[in-house]
Amino acid sequence: MIVVDDLVKAFGGFHAVDGASLAIEEGSITGLIGPNGAGKTTLFNVIAGIFKPTSGRVFMKNEDITGLPPHELFHKGLLRTFQIAHEFGSMTVRENLMMVPGAQSGETLWNAWFHRARVAEEESALLKKADEVLEFLTIDHLKDEKAGNLSGGQKKLLELGRTMMVDARIVFLDEVGAGVNRTLLNTIGDAIIRLNKERGYTFVVIEHDMDFIARLCDPVICMAEGKVLATGTIDEIKSNDAVIEAYLGTGLKNKVKAEVGV
Repeated sequence: MIVVDDLVKAFGGFHAVDGASLAIEEGSITGLIGPNGAGKTTLFNVIAGIFKPTSGRVFMKNEDITGLPPHELFHKGLLRTFQIAHEFGSMTVRENLMMVPGAQSGETLWNAWFHRARVAEEESALLKKADEVLEFLTIDHLKDEKAGNLSGGQKKLLELGRTMMVDARIVFLDEVGAGVNRTLLNTIGDAIIRLNKERGYTFVVIEHDMDFIARLCDPVICMAEGKVLATGTIDEIKSNDAVIEAYLGTGLKNKVKAEVGV
């Protein structure tokens, strides 16, 4: 579904992404792991149009989407969430969801004055969909709560709910587990699996929690120093010498091997 070909993103003389190539299969939940500074978030930002690449190409369903701005990618069904959730804190949870779909009739003064029935019909449909999304995510009891009052995990669920308001095709999740307690992280994981299996969503997940990655993701891609280091199942990644060294360093890698008798 997504093909990244020899992608480079440089900031001055520093290459945050340095010739990365990878493929994301449609219908997969792909994990993206690597030590801090590996280039994972920068890679997300380039694919999602937040940064323009220095060189290289990005394709979605064989269409060249390199450098397209986020709003154009949004309409193609490519969405990206952030490590720190971005909600409208003074609005309710339900209102946050209802704002997501674009080109709503009520956004123009003309329609608000002269096509009130159409506006009311659209708002009713959006209200119904928002409530269905909240029920799916098991946070319907929070629909009238101000979004700013939610916990970190609840805000991550709300971000996931936004993707459901526009029927996303592929969603890039950046550290969905950051600042989230284990119970809510399991709820988020359940929602991701259901969206993947029941609605055909494709996910790419940056996460440092290996248990979460192991539960959800196949395949797993490991990055280090801006490059793709390895791709495989979670067991293959965990036993890969290059991956172990990237996380632990050569000395610790040899110590671990000695302790397990390898």
